[in-house]
Amino acid sequence: ISGVDDDHVFISSGENVRLPCNNALHDCKSTTWIYNNRHPNVFELIALGIKNNDSESHERLSLGSVCSLNIKNITKEDYGSYICRQYVNEQQQGADARVYLHVLHVSSSSSQTEISAGSSVTLSCQLYSYSSAGVSCGDWIRSERIQLLWVNQADDKLKISAPGHCIITLTTTLLNEDDKREWRCEVTHRNQVKTSVTYTVMISAPYKTSTAVIPVSITKSTTTAAVTSKQ
Repeated sequence: ISGVDDDHVFISSGENVRLPCNNALHDCKSTTWIYNNRHPNVFELIALGIKNNDSESHERLSLGSVCSLNIKNITKEDYGSYICRQYVNEQQQGADARVYLHVLHVSSSSSQTEISAGSSVTLSCQLYSYSSAGVSCGDWIRSERIQLLWVNQADDKLKISAPGHCIITLTTTLLNEDDKREWRCEVTHRNQVKTSVTYTVMISAPYKTSTAVIPVSITKSTTTAAVTSKQ
């Protein structure tokens, strides 16, 4: 689980996540989880404690302790707004508990698993984010001073996103010396890492080919603070 605080969760694609339900009653049979992203439609993922098997992600969903929503193997399509709502005798109890899920995802310009040494490759790192209706990802991360950046194995900063940009690219020429070399994309808020994705290149044979694994590992956040404060 990456950075969690009240109603914002940052996670990297491929990880498992637990979304807290801050209005849970003693019995999860009263709990309904509702999902919404940039589209106007909303979906009931959990209805009164029972999973909706018609949802595309139903096999990856489960209710956890204190009625939390557990999602396995997060994809970039999972970003959006999740609402935990309580019903007793068909009457809503209390206010909604909303959680915004922000997903960090890395992709490569090459569709090939083997890339010739000396070829260049462009890595794209994007934050899929939805905060509220009418607020774009760019406007939101600008107001919250969120940044994306690429760093190398020595933690040297290679590239930092411009303010309000939800995607950052890194172009590099793959050399034989790059065997097992890592590039890491991080999302930060006020210099605190929320979550990151590591891209590693494996060289199959000297002066022949390089195999790019996209991604081979995911680095979880070392902090639990999330983006809720503004200056």
